[in-house]
Parts: sequence; C-alpha cells; structure tokens
Amino acid sequence: MDKNIKKLTDNKFLNLFQIDAVDRNGKNFNYYFASRGDGDTMKYVTKENHPEGIMIYAVLKDDPSKIVLVKQYRYPINDFIYEMPAGLVDAGETGAFCAVREFKEETGMTLSLINNGESPMSRPFYTSVGLTDESVSIYYGYAEGEPSQEWLEATETINTKIVDRKEALRILKEEKVAMKCALLLMQFINSSDDNPFGFLDF
Repeated sequence: MDKNIKKLTDNKFLNLFQIDAVDRNGKNFNYYFASRGDGDTMKYVTKENHPEGIMIYAVLKDDPSKIVLVKQYRYPINDFIYEMPAGLVDAGETGAFCAVREFKEETGMTLSLINNGESPMSRPFYTSVGLTDESVSIYYGYAEGEPSQEWLEATETINTKIVDRKEALRILKEEKVAMKCALLLMQFINSSDDNPFGFLDF
C-alpha cells in the first residue's frame, strides 16, 4: 500500500483510512476517508474509477407512470429513508448482472434492463467524494411482478414502495430521501409514460 495512506480499521465491508496530506500553504494535516477498497487496488493509488455499487431506476413495465423505490432502515440516521434499490457488486460479476440480482433480492421483483444495461449513463459516478472514494453505476429498466421480502438478508429492513408522480413529489417535499434518489425522482416527475427514459437521450 502507498506509504502515504494508513488503514485505521479492519472491517469486512468498509474501513477508515488516514492520509498524510499537505494543504496549499505547505502545512501537514491528517485527512480521513472511508473506503471499501484496500491495498494497491485502492482508487487513491490507481486513480481508476470502478463501481463498488449499483443503483436501479425502474418503472413498472405495465404502467411506466409508477416507479419502484425502497424505504430502508439505515443505521447512521437511526431511521427509515427513501432510496432507489441498490447494492454492492460482488467479485467477478458485471454491473448489469448485479443490478438484476440486487433488484430481485431487495424488492422481490424482476428487472429487465433497457439496452441490456449498456448506457453511457451507467458509467460509475462518485457518491460523496469528500467522505469516501465509493462510486456507483445507475442501471435503468422495467420492473415486473409483486414485491416480496423473501430474499432480504437478516440485516436488511426494506419496504418496497411503488409510487406515481404525485406521491413522488410528496416524498420529495416531506420525507427523508437519499440524494441520489431525490435527483432521479426529479427526473421521474418530469418524464412521460410514452418515453420514461427520455432523460437519458442526449
């Protein structure tokens, strides 16, 4: 590992790191960030951007005026928050495969990706780069089936929510919402049923 970075914790999914940083005036200071990576493959070392996670933007196949959200308990805020279905990419799997798998696990529903998941808008984007090196790819598709909690892990408390544009607007105005979810809900509210992914056309 780069000598300038120190691993301060030893956990399975996420760890804290310290960098011996230097400010613009040449003064040394400690900078801390969280990462799911480790060793010489860390983005701090490689400068490469690979997604640790995926997120899914899915509308109902039979009724694209409705979108699939999850309301999930999150330990850092000790409360439930609205999010898009999401998850971590396992070693050896593609982002598209992960999206289909995670969507089934979190919602119980089946996901059909548009363009087989191939989209320039599915490239990884950083989530909160002042705090972590994590990046996430967003996948888009149509959802079918009935919500189920059958495939949830014991550590997950997730309720699937299928909402129309009116309810999406209410959620934005009144509920706790993750930033990535909020931005995509704004796109959903301004989308049309005949072209639900029109905001991806450039």
